[in-house]
Amino acid sequence: MKQIIVALICLIALGSCTKGFETANQNPNQISDEMLKQDFNLLGSPFSGMIFNLNGHQVEEDLCYDNWMGYMGTPTDFVGNVNNTTYYIRWNSYWNRVYGSVMSPAKQVLQLADENKQPLFGTWAKLVRILAVSKLTAIHGPVIYSNYGSSAASILYDKESDLYALFFKQLDSIQSDFRANAADKRFTKFDPTNYKGSIPQWMKVVNSLRLRLAMRLSKVDPATAKIQGEKALSDAAGLIATNADNFVNSLNGAVMPVAQICYEWDDTRMGAVIESFMVGLKDGRISKYFAPLSNASLAADHPDIPYKGIRNGAYINAKADRVPFSKVSEDFKSVTKRRDFCAAEVAFLKAEAGLRGWAGAGDPKTNYENGIKLSFEDWGASGADTYLTDAVSKPISYVDPKDSRNNFTAASTITVAWNAADNNELKLEKIITQKYLAAFTQTLEAWVDFRRTGYPKIPHVAKNDSGPDWGVIAADQWIKRMPFINAERTGNTAAVTDAVGKMGAGAKDDIATRLWWDTGGPNF
Repeated sequence: MKQIIVALICLIALGSCTKGFETANQNPNQISDEMLKQDFNLLGSPFSGMIFNLNGHQVEEDLCYDNWMGYMGTPTDFVGNVNNTTYYIRWNSYWNRVYGSVMSPAKQVLQLADENKQPLFGTWAKLVRILAVSKLTAIHGPVIYSNYGSSAASILYDKESDLYALFFKQLDSIQSDFRANAADKRFTKFDPTNYKGSIPQWMKVVNSLRLRLAMRLSKVDPATAKIQGEKALSDAAGLIATNADNFVNSLNGAVMPVAQICYEWDDTRMGAVIESFMVGLKDGRISKYFAPLSNASLAADHPDIPYKGIRNGAYINAKADRVPFSKVSEDFKSVTKRRDFCAAEVAFLKAEAGLRGWAGAGDPKTNYENGIKLSFEDWGASGADTYLTDAVSKPISYVDPKDSRNNFTAASTITVAWNAADNNELKLEKIITQKYLAAFTQTLEAWVDFRRTGYPKIPHVAKNDSGPDWGVIAADQWIKRMPFINAERTGNTAAVTDAVGKMGAGAKDDIATRLWWDTGGPNF
């Protein structure tokens, strides 16, 4: 009690002599909020970090969908080779990145934008939120969005159908705000992307994102998908249509994650699945994605194309066995930016939209071939024209020179060349397979497409460690989602229970429960 009284006396004394205290005692090396308000710094400075954190790192990407989809494989037997890659969940952290590094600062920007009468910064923050949460929901299903920031004891999750409806509604509002301020330059000094604050370029992102989200709903809610897809296709602001339009984000001085994991830690290598496709189809992008082997004997099954990958969910006995397998291209060690949304993806979205009869999509063949050309051009690869006419080459079966338990027979027998006589199912397989090949280093949507369509045709994990702890994945199936994080399970339990109920009858918070748009039904 004596200490409290003394403290109060000191506080009163200080209160009587603080006139001019802030001015006299301000650290000259410290920037105040008032100073940050100048030139919109207080509002604009968070965007670099928010946009950077749209993407994850090793435990969010490389040891999850990069591996599950066979882009990369780990030579390392993490946790006794029982981990995410073999369907036993050890790491689950993208949730924390989104809420801690995107949603939290976005909330602050929205508040400051309102207080300082700068609503356009709030509009930009809303778009970044949708970019982040649209990725998060593709991983977990229901997530906290409309109730984010609530002080309630239990913060409820949004049902997926409600979430997508809200995304589309907010994209309408965002595009309207951007359209009314298209010439505004206030974002310029804060924009870490290649757009340099150009609102017309961000308007293309809005439309492209709408098209991506619409396509996710093409089977579960085809009417809404068509309406929203056609809205994106017809908007005068346009789409990400050329590589100059690509949404490319600064690494903020960091090393490209896949290069760091590969070259500094030796924890990732080329995936066997992408080896099967790229070697078999004679894909010229392979040398832009990966480095050839130093020991060509490891690719004795195709010595003329010296690359070797690691099977998804591989049996791993010793790390040293597969460290000599193909690394990513050395070019990744020096890059300063990474791709977030590219014109090739948009072209393939338009190709699929054409198959589905969406107005304004254009000709599927033209868009399919344009997607391939855009990807080759974007990566600086040659030979696209020859590649497009190849009606013979097919994906190859995979051979692991260290352990035959990892071998697999290629399930896909497609070629690259478009054939007008093919049915829509085969045309869709070609579109999604090429979309997969173009999506290297931005791979989440490939996992979305695989769950939604069943393409590309990839092998099951070689080693399946799924079980009652996180859910059982049958031998003829693949992982469907990530469970909610443990902090939510224990600290927001009632809301998690409610969220599981929102996923439908029989749903569980496990890796075997399908997301809303993953119907398991026919594509057409």
